Amino acid sequence: MKKTSLVFGAISGVIISVFMGISMAIMGCGAGETGNGSMIIGFSAMVVAFSFIFVGIKNYRDKQTGGTLTFGKGVLLGFLISFIASTIYVITWGVEFHFFMPDFMDKYSAMQVKQLQESGISGAALIKALKSIESASYNYKHNPFFFAMYTYREILPIGILITLISAWILKRKVPVTGLQ
Repeated sequence: MKKTSLVFGAISGVIISVFMGISMAIMGCGAGETGNGSMIIGFSAMVVAFSFIFVGIKNYRDKQTGGTLTFGKGVLLGFLISFIASTIYVITWGVEFHFFMPDFMDKYSAMQVKQLQESGISGAALIKALKSIESASYNYKHNPFFFAMYTYREILPIGILITLISAWILKRKVPVTGLQ
């Protein structure tokens, strides 16, 4: 299980990191913006990269356990693959953010403030929301734990969802005979 999780987690992590690097480079060149379109592309890339969770669980079931797999083992393996891939993603984003895009959070916060102002919210609610954006931006830029947890929160739930679906689809109590 260890080798399978390392191999498929690394493949998934490299795919999502390369995709993120390319898309952030395009955004950094002014061809994109920090908005909904880039989020849709980013989450779509995560789903594609996390397809290796399914492949990894199936590979483990078919080659390591004689064709059987419990839901629990599938979830454990899928979580390990997800966590490895997500960790590679967090590290890659940390390098990109701190060395190549240190103004990303300022731009992202400005976009959030603009959306908030356009929403028509005012008064105490607006002030509270603006303080929340300012606090989150500060913590993201200056607190490594907050940065890592915020970044994991962006990617890991998708991996866990794909893990649960994959483990449910691939669970098998009795091996299929005659297929090998």
